[in-house]
Amino acid sequence: MQKDCSIYRIADLIGKRWTILILLELHKGSGSRKRYGELKASLLGITPKMLSMRLKELSRQGLVKKSVNAVSFPIKSEYGLTASGRAFIPVITGMKGWTLKWKFKNEECKSMECGDCKY
Repeated sequence: MQKDCSIYRIADLIGKRWTILILLELHKGSGSRKRYGELKASLLGITPKMLSMRLKELSRQGLVKKSVNAVSFPIKSEYGLTASGRAFIPVITGMKGWTLKWKFKNEECKSMECGDCKY
């Protein structure tokens, strides 16, 4: 497979640790944006450096948008999914459906709606 192949490129992006989990965290809940600290708190085990790297990469790829509110002090940065990022969520939930059907049965992950998931 060539590096310019679309499948190769998306596998490279989503195959990186934390990528899918970050996208899901930005999808969860009623708010469309989350602050860095909120993401860090909900992604147990991720280091600050790794979270920062993944957010920058997802932003460069057009899946996540960083918004900066410099009107108030302290300056607040928030992250949210772009239209492209929101369109990718059904791909992730499709993978979830496949794992629940064929691979990993677990009681905590019954809901197919990842946006409502508390895990």
